[in-house]
Amino acid sequence: MKRRKFLLLLGIFSSLASRLKSALRQGRIIMKKAIQTDRAPRAIGPYSQAIKVNNLIFVSGQIPLDPATGEIAGKTIEEQTHRVLKNIQAILEAAGSSMSEVVKATVYLADLNDFSKMNAIYAQYFPEPFPARAAFQVVRLPRDVKIEIEVIAVSGPEVMPVVK
Repeated sequence: MKRRKFLLLLGIFSSLASRLKSALRQGRIIMKKAIQTDRAPRAIGPYSQAIKVNNLIFVSGQIPLDPATGEIAGKTIEEQTHRVLKNIQAILEAAGSSMSEVVKATVYLADLNDFSKMNAIYAQYFPEPFPARAAFQVVRLPRDVKIEIEVIAVSGPEVMPVVK
């Protein structure tokens, strides 16, 4: 009886291993991991600072909170933009990526008249080719800040792509 159970379990594990290898070859395995760093503000709700799925990193919208104090950093759009981008940079580094790997950014502004000032600071953080981007004026942002930015990036070269 024990031998029969052993052979049954061996067959199940062999089948699972075969299916896993097949899924890997077809690129169907999804590895999802939450990213967390103390160098950026903690999430203030039921969300993660970022989620890494395979070689993509989805960074949650960042507002200008100082990670050490949890308070809003700066009163001007320039000061707040710097803080937001430093927070994003810290999260990307924790995920094994960088600002140069950002492929898409979405900028939410409390006042679209701040666009050119934000843009001047934004350009200091991203090398060419610049990421694709959208920018919107919104009615209100959390804690009445002037700016929120979310990004999507690819992970660094240490991750091996799945071969199809």
